[in-house]
Amino acid sequence: MPVTSVATFPLGTQAPDFRLPDVVSGKMVSRNDFAGKKALLVVFHSTRCPFVLHVQQELARIGRDYADKGVGIVAISANDITTHPAESPENLKAQAEEQGFLFPVLYDESQETARAYTAVCTPDTFLFDGSGKLVYRGQFDDSRPNSGVASDGHDLRAALDAVLSGGPVSSVQKPSIGCGIKWRDGNAPA
Repeated sequence: MPVTSVATFPLGTQAPDFRLPDVVSGKMVSRNDFAGKKALLVVFHSTRCPFVLHVQQELARIGRDYADKGVGIVAISANDITTHPAESPENLKAQAEEQGFLFPVLYDESQETARAYTAVCTPDTFLFDGSGKLVYRGQFDDSRPNSGVASDGHDLRAALDAVLSGGPVSSVQKPSIGCGIKWRDGNAPA
């Protein structure tokens, strides 16, 4: 059953710190690595969720389209691999390489980063402006798995383009919808 993201992380909130391993390079990546960028896009991610699989090609396109525009992008998986072994760093790496992701894919084994961001589902999308303040928390677009409509990321792209142009991001933001994060011992944040 799909889970809808909840707005417990208000617009204007400062991006929480993170320092997590990149499953492809093995290097540690932190929020500070994106200092000086015009925007930071954080997407909570999965290898198996149908909602992520539906948008993964568009996520790769967004990575390519915004790579030279001053946007930092990271995908973070926080799913518990003891109960969901398909979400392992090895499988995340294979997915990143297969899709041609140009951005780091990070593994949040402790789930502390997902909790800090109040992530609920995959994909759960957070866009921060150059000062690190949340300006968008919402869906990629209105397409859904098995809808016959391909993902084009128009909602997320509109927010990215607004930040890059220095304009306001629309206050009309539809929440992300997807698979619930697989919390260790079923202990979802309150």
